[in-house]
Amino acid sequence: MTIKQALALKSAFVADSCDVIVVGAGHAGCEAAHAAAVMGLDTILFTLSLDSLANLPCNPSIGGTSKGQLVREVDSLGGIMGKVADRCLVQMRMLNRSKGPAVFSPRAQMDRAMYSIEMKHELEELSGLKIKQAHITDLLISEDGRAEGVKTEGGAVYKASAVVICSGTYMESRTIRGEVIVASGPDGLPRSVGLSSSLKAAGIPLLRFKTGTPVRVNSRTCDLTRMTRQDGEEDTPPFSFEDEMDGMKMPPKEEQMPCYSVWTTEETREVIESNMDRSPLYSGVIEGIGPRYCPSIEDKFMRFKDKSRHQIFVEPMGRHTNEMYLQGFSTSLPEDVQIKMVRSLPGLEKAEIQRSAYAIEYDLVDPLSIKATLESKVVPGLYTAGQVNGSSGYEEAAGQGIVAGINAALKVLGKEELIIDRSQGYIGVLIDDLVTKGTTEPYRMMTSRAEYRLFLRQDNADMRLTPIGYKVGLISEERYQRFKKKQQAIEDEKARLKSVFIAPTEQLGEALASVGQTLPKSGSSLAELIRRPGVTYELLAPFDISRPELPSYVTRACEIDIEYEGYLNLELEKIRKFKDLERITIPEDTDYSLIRGLRIEATQKLTRIKPANVGMASRISGVSPADCEVLLVWLEQQRRRKT
Repeated sequence: MTIKQALALKSAFVADSCDVIVVGAGHAGCEAAHAAAVMGLDTILFTLSLDSLANLPCNPSIGGTSKGQLVREVDSLGGIMGKVADRCLVQMRMLNRSKGPAVFSPRAQMDRAMYSIEMKHELEELSGLKIKQAHITDLLISEDGRAEGVKTEGGAVYKASAVVICSGTYMESRTIRGEVIVASGPDGLPRSVGLSSSLKAAGIPLLRFKTGTPVRVNSRTCDLTRMTRQDGEEDTPPFSFEDEMDGMKMPPKEEQMPCYSVWTTEETREVIESNMDRSPLYSGVIEGIGPRYCPSIEDKFMRFKDKSRHQIFVEPMGRHTNEMYLQGFSTSLPEDVQIKMVRSLPGLEKAEIQRSAYAIEYDLVDPLSIKATLESKVVPGLYTAGQVNGSSGYEEAAGQGIVAGINAALKVLGKEELIIDRSQGYIGVLIDDLVTKGTTEPYRMMTSRAEYRLFLRQDNADMRLTPIGYKVGLISEERYQRFKKKQQAIEDEKARLKSVFIAPTEQLGEALASVGQTLPKSGSSLAELIRRPGVTYELLAPFDISRPELPSYVTRACEIDIEYEGYLNLELEKIRKFKDLERITIPEDTDYSLIRGLRIEATQKLTRIKPANVGMASRISGVSPADCEVLLVWLEQQRRRKT
């Protein structure tokens, strides 16, 4: 802090003091503020607009492939995204049912307005949390270089022991639609001005990315009968494990709102290609780097020349509006071109656009400057979470938000901070990828990124993370005891299935034949039969006379654990070896230039990223297995010298 800044700070009005300040009330900020407040910390949550908490600007859904796992993990830690989503959904489905439980992913369409309202009310009811509408322009740093608060646009100062920045896509953002460039946040909301410069002045490296939002149309002007209808499902469990244990069921199909899908046409291609000279994405107007796995529609046609068409999903925004999203149809082309593009789609020939699509550019923090706790390596006491760390998606943001909130609270309380590693959850994979590999584009979580995905299933997220949530104080005693009873019921039932044998009767043979299986020659345990492809817990019910009355979430867990027991044991052995490397810590002040045998690239990468342990070092791009062996030898030498 300069002398001028110090004098200005002394003369500024200190409006309030607290333990934790959270800047930004998107999905990351809401989870961070909730976590800190529930853990007993006096917390203030700042937002540019009180009417836009937990906004859903990119699409009106929560969950999906890998994202559904993240929502259930947030819930398992004690977060609120899953519970609010369960109250606001208008459709629920389980994706990837044909691919096996490792990638089963719940996805729900939200009533967009209701989700924001419910989240706001949930946080307003929380004691220990204050929510304020204000424009934060400055991060305040103490003389010893620690984060100590924030300053508003009006000059008011708020002091805190820890600051969590969850600015999403708002820092110095601008929306772009053809030749029209507006200094704005998503959906025409105010943008954050000044905070980016404050972070840069503090020595925090920044990047600039781009993302986009698709067209929204009035359903009354659409011919939905010409589209492929996609209904919801009744047998998908809710996001929240607590709601599941309470017996919450999905609404019947007829009460859920349908989604629809269409395919682009040759006319769509012609409209786009004939107007590419007006595309800001290709003219150089857009400076930020866009998402690889969620490209704009013009980018799809330019990059994937071998594909003659692309699928578009038409999704409702809620029960009390006619607006529908054209998911997969984001674009930065001019408004007049967008009208032609939309009307080239089947069933949308007369569609009226209510909100045009746009691209949005924004500043973010280079995630390589962040620790696995999400604390800044540059400014102690400063945490960042969500899209400001280079990720994309609501669920990725919520996962980071709860971790940042927990760690900010633990830091203030003087307790050991929390790191969720790659073997514990998708949240761990997400954070580890960001802080060890960095990203040159908006990062999207995918099941393929998780090397232990058979173990990191959506159905067992509570088994993996609820004990952690309980330990840090986010899971209540009542919920924890219910969780323990559930886990015990699963273990007891698995033991029973392994001990109960049934005879090879004619009736059993008929049941097995219905799923392509043959009758065993002698008596077999229920567990042995369940291991066979197609044989389920329910198929064997008529032959299981000692079967107890159990909820479906218990029997489903038993079925998966037994069917994949061999694969799970192999995965658990890999996790054990992974944990061995994670336990070998590296001193933060290590001078890698003094380690003989390290390649120059490895020395540079290790010096820049400062990995906390050898496991993390091994995942840094540019650090080879040979470099890790050199590092291990050096660490062992240091250990022996100390002893």
